[in-house]
Amino acid sequence: MIAFLNKLPRLHIYVGQYVISLLILQSLLRVAFLFSFSPVTNPVPGSDLAWAFYLGLKYDLQFALILSLPILLLGWVSNTHPVFSSLGKRIWTGYIVVTVFFLMIMHASNFGYYAYLNQGIDATALRFLENPFISATMVWQSYPVIWGALILAALIWGYYRLLKKANLHIDTNKPLKVKWKGKTGIVIVTFFVVFFGLLGKISYYPLRWSDAFFSSTHTFTAYLASNPTMYFYNTLKNTVETYDLEATQKYYPLMTEYLGVDQPDPETLNYTRTVSFEDDGSKKPNVVIVILESFASYKTGLSGNPLNPTPNIDQIAKDGVYFNNFFVPHTGTARSVWALITGLPDIEKNRTSTRNPLIVRQHSIANDFTGYDRTYFLGGSASWANIRGLLSSNIENLTIHEEGSYESERVDVWGISDLSLFKEANEVLKNKKGPFLSIIQTSGNHRPYTIPEDNDDFVELSEADTEFKPEDYGFQDFKELNSFHFMDHSIGRFMAMARQEDYFDNTLFVFFGDHGIANSTGKHTAKSEEYLGVSGHRVPLVLYGPKILKQTGINRKVASELDVLPTIAALTKNSYTNTTLGRDLFDTAFDKMRYAFTILHGSFRTIGLLTEQHFQQMKFDGSDQYLHELGTETPNKNLIEEEPELNDTMMTYTTAINATVRYIRENNQPKQ
Repeated sequence: MIAFLNKLPRLHIYVGQYVISLLILQSLLRVAFLFSFSPVTNPVPGSDLAWAFYLGLKYDLQFALILSLPILLLGWVSNTHPVFSSLGKRIWTGYIVVTVFFLMIMHASNFGYYAYLNQGIDATALRFLENPFISATMVWQSYPVIWGALILAALIWGYYRLLKKANLHIDTNKPLKVKWKGKTGIVIVTFFVVFFGLLGKISYYPLRWSDAFFSSTHTFTAYLASNPTMYFYNTLKNTVETYDLEATQKYYPLMTEYLGVDQPDPETLNYTRTVSFEDDGSKKPNVVIVILESFASYKTGLSGNPLNPTPNIDQIAKDGVYFNNFFVPHTGTARSVWALITGLPDIEKNRTSTRNPLIVRQHSIANDFTGYDRTYFLGGSASWANIRGLLSSNIENLTIHEEGSYESERVDVWGISDLSLFKEANEVLKNKKGPFLSIIQTSGNHRPYTIPEDNDDFVELSEADTEFKPEDYGFQDFKELNSFHFMDHSIGRFMAMARQEDYFDNTLFVFFGDHGIANSTGKHTAKSEEYLGVSGHRVPLVLYGPKILKQTGINRKVASELDVLPTIAALTKNSYTNTTLGRDLFDTAFDKMRYAFTILHGSFRTIGLLTEQHFQQMKFDGSDQYLHELGTETPNKNLIEEEPELNDTMMTYTTAINATVRYIRENNQPKQ
C-alpha cells in the first residue's frame, strides 16, 4: 500500500493524510456529541441518525478541503513544499497544529453552548463577549475548565504525533518525475476532486448549512449533522434588515382588525388603541411581575410532572388564574425581557434587540401606570445584555436594584440568590407609600445551579425522596432539579413574607417563565412538545390577587408574553395606549383570533404561529412551510395537504404579524 502511495505526488499524499485525519477527528467528535446530548425520553430514529452522520461527513469534508487549500496552492513551490523543504515542513506543521487547535476550540465551544442552551453554536454566541467577565465566570463555575484544557492539549498533542508518524512513511528520497501531460492530468483530477468535495452534492445548489435541518420534528439531528465551525461562519453572514413597506401596507387591514385599532389609517399606518377606565377614587392596585428563569412548563407540577418540583407555584396557580397555553415568542432571557417591556417579539437576527441602539427605545404600556412607583430587581448587573439600556430607555422614573445595592452576599456569577433577591425586594416594597409597579427577574435557575448556604431550610431532593428519575421527566440530574425546586422554594418564601405586609391584599402578582427549554420534556408530556420545539416557548403564566381577580382556575385560551402588560393594565383599571401587538387576555372581543407568534433565531430563522391545537411554521422568507397538530403521537406529520384552509389562514397571520413587527419596531418611539 505504501509503495502504491509513493507513486503519487508527495504533496497529494501529504494533503490526503491531513484531510483524512480531519475527517476521522471530526467524526469522533460527532460521536462524542451524540453520546453526550442524545435525547433520552424521545430518542432519535436510527434512520435520522444515519442520515445526520452522512451529512456530517460531507460537511466535515467541505471544511477539511477548505483548510487544505493553502497547502495545495502554495505547497508546490519548492521552498515551501511540505515534504522536500525543511522550511516547508515547519510552516505546514505549524499551520496544521494551529488549524486543529481552532477546530478543537470550536467543537469544545459547541459542546458547552449546546449544554447551556440546547442549540448549536452560532453567531448569536458573540453576545456573550459583550459581558466577557460574567460569561467567563459562568463558564469557570459551570464547567471543568482546567481538566477540559488539559484534555484539549492532550488531544492536539496526540493528533500531532500521529500525523507526524504517518508522514514518516512518505518517500522523501526523490521527487516524482511526471511529464507535462501527467502533470496536467493531476491538476485536472485534483481540481474536480476538490470542486465536487466542496460542492457536497450533485444538484443545482451546493450542500448548504440548511440541509442539516432535514427533520422538521427533531432539531437535535440538525445540530448533530452540522459542522460547528462552518455553521458558525454561515450565521455571521448577516445583513442590516429593515421593514418591507409594501408588505406592511398589504397586511394592514388584517392586522388592524386583529388588534382592534381605533381609527385605521392606511396612509399613516396607525396601530394605536386607547383603553380608558373611569377613576372611581379607589386606591390603585400594586403590581408585582416575577420573571422566572428557564421556567419551562414541562418541568413544573402544573404539567403533571411526578417529581413535584414546584409545590408553591402549583398552589398559587390553584388559588389564582393559570394560563396553560401561554407562550413566549422566543428562547433567551434578554429577548423575553424585550418582549415584555415593548409588546413586540424580538426578531433581531444575531444580536438581541436590547443591543440595537436604533430600535431600543419603544413606547411601553409600563409608562401608563400613572402615579406608580416603578422598580426593577435583578440579582446581578443590569449591564448584562444592555438590559439597563432597554429599561432606562423605555420605563420612565424607574429605579433599578442590582448587585452592589443589596446587603445580601453574591453567591455566583449571577449575583445574589433568588431567595435573597425576593427578601431584598420585599424590604423595599413594604415601605412604598403609593401604588407601585415592580418587576423581579430571577436568575438562579442557571448553571452553575448554586444552592446558597442561607436557604431558609430548603431541603434538596435526592434518590431517596422519589421513585422517579430526573432525566425521565425533563431534568438532566438532581442538581438541575434542585435548582428548579429552590426557585419554587424562594417563591413560597416570598409570598409568605408578602402576606405579612400591608401591600399584599392590594397587589396583583404575575408569575411567568422568561422562556422554556427545548430539551427532552419527559414521559408525562406529549411528544410534540419536544419534537416541535414547543417546550422552548410554553411556560406557565400565573396571576394571583384574591381581591383583584374576579375569577380563578385554569384559562385555556392561547396567550402570548406580548399580552402581559395590556392584561395587567386592564385588570388594575389603568387607562393605557397600546401601539404594539399585545392584547388584553380577558377581552372576549379577541377570543376568536387568539394566536401566539414564535421565532427561532439564527440564519435559518423560523417563524410560526401557535393555537391550542396546531403549530404552523415556516422560514423567515415564507419557504418550507409545516403545519403540525399538537398533543399527538405523530407530531412529525405535515398537515398542509389535509388542512389547506387552516394552513393558509395561519400562514397569512404569521406573515402579517412578522411584516407588522418589522415596521412597528422602527416606528414606535414614544411621543415627546
